Amino acid sequence: MSQERIPLAGVIGSPIAHSKSPQLHGHWLKVNGLKGFYIPMDVPADDLEQVLRTLPKMGFVGVNVTVPHKEKVMELADLVTDRATLIGAANTLIFRKDGKIHADNTDGYGFIQNLRENAPGWVPAAGPAAVLGAGGAARAIVASLLDAGVPEILISNRTRVRAEALQADFGKRLSVVDWVQAGNMLEDALTVVNTTSLGMMGKPPLRVPLDGLRKDAVVTDLVYAPLKTRLLLEAEKMGCTTVDGLGMLLYQAVPGFERWFGMRPTVDSATRAAVLR
Repeated sequence: MSQERIPLAGVIGSPIAHSKSPQLHGHWLKVNGLKGFYIPMDVPADDLEQVLRTLPKMGFVGVNVTVPHKEKVMELADLVTDRATLIGAANTLIFRKDGKIHADNTDGYGFIQNLRENAPGWVPAAGPAAVLGAGGAARAIVASLLDAGVPEILISNRTRVRAEALQADFGKRLSVVDWVQAGNMLEDALTVVNTTSLGMMGKPPLRVPLDGLRKDAVVTDLVYAPLKTRLLLEAEKMGCTTVDGLGMLLYQAVPGFERWFGMRPTVDSATRAAVLR
């Protein structure tokens, strides 16, 4: 009588030791009484393809993918979802029973869910969004904001040409604002998002002037260490609704966990506590 293989999943990146994903998925496996393991794997770029071909043979049902592999895995996957194609990066891989690798991007889903859960009064269509930064995370945020019905996105990045590249890809609902003018774009914005690493522990502060923030704006920061960045503290003082970045990390993990382990996990205060340990 053959026993069922214990499903394995994990996260691939380089470096990877800082990842909170093993704590998160480990918590969900435990509280749901599921057999399975979730393992951090530091994989250099040169070994990526060989590792992805080998993992399914070892009992892996899928992996999360982080920096620097999120673009490269798109070329190695057999099937890529529309949203991953639009964003140009994948963060979730499913190893299917037929041997095919299925690539998806759940960052935008995680971002929107976090806002909907923690700012229930948020109405995307009510007015423009202001997005700081134009890196990989910004692409997922822009795609998901447009999909949610935001009428216009003002985007500003320290290197203007990267913001212009996003505008070229996502079209006329995006307007590029010079970084020195970034504070001014907050005056019209009802949704404000920091997608840069500025304000993160060990990184330079976010120096954009915040006095233009509107009281009725929803302000969120993808940085979650510290949980309350200067942007969120200042926005709170000004009466804005604020949403920290930890929720995005938690919600983006839900679809992958469900596909790999066959159960949809719940994001609650115990989940947050498990990741903040």
